[in-house]
Amino acid sequence: MKKINILVINLIFLAFGFSQSVDNSRRNALTNAIKYASPAVASINVTQIQRYSVNPWYEQFQRDPLFSQLFPPELSLREVKSSGSGVVISPDGYVITNDHVVENAAIIIVTLPGGEEYEAEVIGVDQLTDLALLKLNGENFPYVKTGNSDGLIIGEWVIALGNPFGLFDVNQQPTATVGIVSGKDMDFGQQGARVFQGMIQTDAAINPGNSGGPLVNVLGEIIGINTFIYTGSRNKQGSIGIGFAIPINRALKIVKELRSKGKIVRGFNLGIRGQSLDARTARLWKMKSSRGVIISQIAPNSPADKAKFQYLDVILRVEGKAVSSVKDIYEIIAVLDLRPGDRVDLKIWRDGRIINKYLILDSL
Repeated sequence: MKKINILVINLIFLAFGFSQSVDNSRRNALTNAIKYASPAVASINVTQIQRYSVNPWYEQFQRDPLFSQLFPPELSLREVKSSGSGVVISPDGYVITNDHVVENAAIIIVTLPGGEEYEAEVIGVDQLTDLALLKLNGENFPYVKTGNSDGLIIGEWVIALGNPFGLFDVNQQPTATVGIVSGKDMDFGQQGARVFQGMIQTDAAINPGNSGGPLVNVLGEIIGINTFIYTGSRNKQGSIGIGFAIPINRALKIVKELRSKGKIVRGFNLGIRGQSLDARTARLWKMKSSRGVIISQIAPNSPADKAKFQYLDVILRVEGKAVSSVKDIYEIIAVLDLRPGDRVDLKIWRDGRIINKYLILDSL
């Protein structure tokens, strides 16, 4: 009888130990990262006030001046609601999200895990990089630790946290999807009013509503802001495993300026006027390519003047990219998010040879 009791006790301890072992095996770097980062992930619910015409014929005939005089538009207001994600980055309640999440918002309600709601103040937005900085009233907020997006490794595990399809509101918790860093330094250039440069590609599922939420590494550190997905078709909305995030190092640079100034200062001046190089001039000057910008005027004491550019210099490349017009030059500077005080490298044609030059951008 005594032996049976000992056997039963041993079996109980064995079963308990096995249960603990199984439980421990379920916990890993990914589950720990989600545990560490989730408290700082926010649901963002936005209310926009939009005007609309109650006259069904107005949209069709609004450009007709006679119609507009006889039937002036009857405008009414309506609320339009949308949702997205955000992430708290400091204990005093600063929140990063995407500009397109809070664009034209009249009211922004931020909900944290557990259901606490705050009406957020917009500190500043940057349409070009699609980033926005919000502020919650309070202190001692849970916040996410910052990683280094410059040191990402292709193939390392990452986790996308957020509020896809408004699911955060079901149980006041963010959802998590897991994937890897599929690519980095992905340049998409200018897309409408926005510029997406150096993006992180991931196959962690990112869906509508995830925008503005964090992409974190296995240490629970934020390394990107989930921003958009590739669906393969304009009619599709779900993830097909190709999502993109703004690197956190770039985002924090924008956030720092938004926090101190409330806006991003990008006005710059090169101090040149120019015209496009044509094929005839290129042949006359024995140039191999007819792409370039001929400098026709240099403003005194401008960046170009200080860098000793000369009349009839031909600008061939700006930051390694070929140019054909002054507009091209300014677009490259905008895409690279260069500011007053930044250096710009150029290749120019002068006296039959190619010369490397640089100038320092100045404010307007």
